[in-house]
Amino acid sequence: MNVDIFTRQVETVNSRLHQLFRDAGISSSQSQMLAQALKELGVISEELQVAVDELMIQNEELASTRLKIEAERQRYENLFDFTPDAQLVTDVGGTIQEANRAACNFFNVPQRFLLGKPLIVFVVESDRLKFRSELNKLQNQDRIQEIEVSIQPRHGEIFEVAFRLAPLFDCQGNLIELRWLLRDISQEKRSHNNVLGNDCDFNLERRSFAYNRGEIIPLSKDIIWLVSEGLVKLTTITENGEEVLIGFAGKEMVFGSTLTSLQTYQATALSSRVELVSICLSDITIYPNLSQSLFPKISQRLKQTEAMLAISGQKLVKDRLRNLLRLLQQEFGEPVAEGTRLSVRLIHEDLASACCTTRVTVTRLLSMLQQQGEITFDSKSHIIIKHPKF
Repeated sequence: MNVDIFTRQVETVNSRLHQLFRDAGISSSQSQMLAQALKELGVISEELQVAVDELMIQNEELASTRLKIEAERQRYENLFDFTPDAQLVTDVGGTIQEANRAACNFFNVPQRFLLGKPLIVFVVESDRLKFRSELNKLQNQDRIQEIEVSIQPRHGEIFEVAFRLAPLFDCQGNLIELRWLLRDISQEKRSHNNVLGNDCDFNLERRSFAYNRGEIIPLSKDIIWLVSEGLVKLTTITENGEEVLIGFAGKEMVFGSTLTSLQTYQATALSSRVELVSICLSDITIYPNLSQSLFPKISQRLKQTEAMLAISGQKLVKDRLRNLLRLLQQEFGEPVAEGTRLSVRLIHEDLASACCTTRVTVTRLLSMLQQQGEITFDSKSHIIIKHPKF
């Protein structure tokens, strides 16, 4: 009920009570009980009046707070709308819910037509699978990440864009929306390629080597290996003679004996065919741009190593296995109809080594996950992770 209406009603009641008090005083011999009742009603009326006064004060405070909140909302809306960087807010599936002016100019689409459109419609067809795969990975990540794809605005030419996106979760940990920052990196890419020139064209100007699954890859302190195709398993040997899995090197990742301090370090081809490019350490000193190009690849291996260490430090074996599968899903997963398929086939001994447990335990846990409907296996024994929040 409106506070003003309530106040007027209380005032009307008070006026009628005063009139009744005056009428009751005319014949006191017949109105003793009525007078007592009116007296009690008068007390109630006074309490109502106090309540009305308090409601009026609270109403004024609420009105003032609402004005402040509206002013803040408008301020942040203006900051979002007029920021020079293109920004978007989408739902979990990537449908645009909010877009600032820079984003509208970015896609060459008016705001009223941009809202409600799937962001993927602006991604060139050749990059859409990659784009969907990155969106799927967000189900298990809570950190800011960056995606580089090619987009084509309406009536415009294709150019390279870096999408920097941050997921937003509710208090139950459910992903509710995505916030995007868009940056045109076409000029940056062209400049970078011009600077690197032919010095860092690994695949074209450097010698390539091929290995089959299970073959040991020779290591030398004079070279670093760059994976061109396939997957390599990196292991060490304990004092007891047990093999311990310490990491994987996938496409565009590097490894070598110069990148580790371990006395025993072994690299084994894990895919049916692995293609490697050799990079001489002497070339790195000759061509400074080569070291700049190698840095993000080495950084990628470092991040994976830290993730593997964090996994091995968990107490429960089932948690170590789950997090190992999650890491493999993020780095080597590919979307399929059933979920996310690990592109490499891992035997139970590999998983047991990485989880610091036995093959029997891993077999039992994998069987449990399969029974729970969280994973399955394809015809080639590749693990498929079915649960979206595995």
